[in-house]
Amino acid sequence: MSTFSGITTALSSLIAQRQSLDVAGQNIANANTVGYTRQRAETTSIESASMPTMFSTGLTAGNGTRVTGITRMGDAFLDARVRSATSSSSFQSAQAQTLSQLETSFTEPSDLGVASNLQTFWADWQNVANAPDSSAARTVLLGDAAALTSKITAGYRAVDTQWSQLRTTTEANVTQLNTTAQSIADLNGQIRAITVSGGNANELMDKRDLLVTSLAGLAGATTQQRDDGSVDVLVGGNTLVTGNRAEQVTLLGGSTMATGTGQPPASSADPVRLTWSRSGNPLTLEGGSMASNLVDLSPTGAVASTAAMWNDLATKIATTVNPVHQGGQGLGSPGATGLDFFSFAAGVPAATGLQVAITNPSDIAAGDPAKGALDGSWADKLSQLSTAPGGPDALYRSFVVDLGVRTSAATQRSTVLDSTRSTAENLQLSGASVDLDQESTNMLAYQRAYQGAARVLTTMDEMLDTLINRTGTVGR
Repeated sequence: MSTFSGITTALSSLIAQRQSLDVAGQNIANANTVGYTRQRAETTSIESASMPTMFSTGLTAGNGTRVTGITRMGDAFLDARVRSATSSSSFQSAQAQTLSQLETSFTEPSDLGVASNLQTFWADWQNVANAPDSSAARTVLLGDAAALTSKITAGYRAVDTQWSQLRTTTEANVTQLNTTAQSIADLNGQIRAITVSGGNANELMDKRDLLVTSLAGLAGATTQQRDDGSVDVLVGGNTLVTGNRAEQVTLLGGSTMATGTGQPPASSADPVRLTWSRSGNPLTLEGGSMASNLVDLSPTGAVASTAAMWNDLATKIATTVNPVHQGGQGLGSPGATGLDFFSFAAGVPAATGLQVAITNPSDIAAGDPAKGALDGSWADKLSQLSTAPGGPDALYRSFVVDLGVRTSAATQRSTVLDSTRSTAENLQLSGASVDLDQESTNMLAYQRAYQGAARVLTTMDEMLDTLINRTGTVGR
């Protein structure tokens, strides 16, 4: 190493160590920044300038060091694992939340549930059987029957409200999906421009990765890395973002719930669905909370199935009670009344259209026509319908138990998948997050190296000062 080349060598170390210190300081400053990926300055030695000629002096030392780039300490495989786990966890979490909300609307077991109203309704028939001439018992029966129909209507409307809220949430999710996709496309353009010019776009990549992970939780997004630094984002196997161009997604479908039971045909003919705005082709999601919402919004989803159960329960009550009631005798006229106890309003779902058809307590059929109006055996026969196989009580119990089992299973799956997601995130953070102890150690090492290079520079300066200014008297 020549005298003056030593200065250049020391200078290269000063520059490299200062840049490394800047990177370590950047890491420490962003230790609590969400989504920040730890960076590392990559250094390499500067090779010696040697030419194989007849005057070559053989092997020589290098010319110092330099920073070749700043590396993001992320792992593409761990990032993909986090996105996959986030997609599955978000889907199952949304499923569990929907089922839990449905389960809450039933308020079972309690005195406020439909099961209690059914028991009271059948007990009122027994009271009428015990006192067929009691106007009070008959009036109480009509009142409790109206309360039962109101409870069924309230249950259906709670489900209908949940369906509407779910559709509104999905509309907001579609807007978020389109906005996020455009943001990723914009970042792709910036990253590509910086990368091809030799710049550092690590912070922009951190922002983009955060957005991609949010898309994974929303719509099950996956990515494909390009050589220019940009990424392609895919949902449902189709490209959502390519380079700096983003496709748009549209939500179509009816704004009212379709159950297939007691529902106007127009609503069931237009299911809620996603399409590509440009081509109009359907889009089927493979994960994320939006995929769960679309499943629940379908006519066969959990929400619509629950609404269909309320319609089936209303229909079952009417078809169970009415045929028997028609054959009994009331107080007002001899022989069978031929009257329905329940009826349905036209043009609305069965659960909201169920109503008590009897308005006069004397028209309640309590007696056997062969034995007279005060017999009471016919009311007793109606009270026994509570235990009829396949009757309203059995239908309701079966659905409540089934819903409880499905909710419990969905909650357990959600817990397991959330644990899997947390494990994947911890693995990702173990390599990408900032370790303050490690960064402090790196800063100390860079600082000492900087001081060493400065000391070399000082020594070279002192040596040159001695050689030039204190050796000999020539030139003075």
